[in-house]
Amino acid sequence: MTTKLSSLVGSRICHDLISPIGAISNGIELLSMTGIDDIPELALIRDSVENANARIRMFRIAFGAAGEGQTVSNAEAANILETLGRASRCSYHWDVTEAQSRADVRLAFLLVMCLESALPYGGEIHVMADETGWRLTADAERMNVDSALWGQLSGQTSADMTAAQVHFLLVSQIAAAEQRQIRMTQSASQISVVY
Repeated sequence: MTTKLSSLVGSRICHDLISPIGAISNGIELLSMTGIDDIPELALIRDSVENANARIRMFRIAFGAAGEGQTVSNAEAANILETLGRASRCSYHWDVTEAQSRADVRLAFLLVMCLESALPYGGEIHVMADETGWRLTADAERMNVDSALWGQLSGQTSADMTAAQVHFLLVSQIAAAEQRQIRMTQSASQISVVY
């Protein structure tokens, strides 16, 4: 019940935020038509709104309720990650060939957030899916892997969880509820997550 309630709260917050962000985006487009499109202040606002819109869309899938039978198109998932990459030190690659269930994309996006936390200096994140399952990898020259956080994925509990780390707890709860086993391997320059 707690996971379902938090999903509904997440859906509600994202739903209520997407409209004003869309309105700001429309306002920027109208300002662009007046000929002041090339000023740096407007470019900064445009980039910020674009990033916020992509982040809210990602949060809506990752933290929102995933109804049975709902799917997410490849174009939508790839666009969200591509847009996030424009304002991030990380680059994202959605290497999936067809639409996926919203529940699967939800887990993938939560794991992308986990991988982001290990790449404070930037890197590359790849998301792949085929008939054998999902594989996410993060590559970077420098990583910061918090073993207590990553232990959440294998069912270990941590009392020091913060709001910025909640995706680790959600991955653990969702995987347990869906009877999925998440395996993580790590080298000096790569983290790989398979489920």
